[in-house]
Amino acid sequence: MTFLWATRGRAWGFRIVGTGGLDDPLATYEAAFDGLTDDDEVWRRTPSGGALRFPDPLSRRDRSGRVIPHDFVVLGDDAHRITSVEEGRRRLWPEVEQTFAAAYDSATPPAARP
Repeated sequence: MTFLWATRGRAWGFRIVGTGGLDDPLATYEAAFDGLTDDDEVWRRTPSGGALRFPDPLSRRDRSGRVIPHDFVVLGDDAHRITSVEEGRRRLWPEVEQTFAAAYDSATPPAARP
């Protein structure tokens, strides 16, 4: 599945850590999540695929006490495989779970990956 992934850790701020292979993933991310800044959970089809957000499955928080969100932009036809937030969480969380667990307590975010 091809996707962008944006999140934050305990000590590092919100950033795109999975680029989906795009040279400039920020524009795609911003277009997908336009108007969704206050939603804790969302699944929405977009022209590029779909926007998915859910809170950290283990309720991990940043140092300010906020529950950490995980935002994904599912690219292309892969978005057709997702029909809800729960379906998206089930499919995408296993793809990033270990990377996030290793980086969560780190002072620096993981290197961006395709």
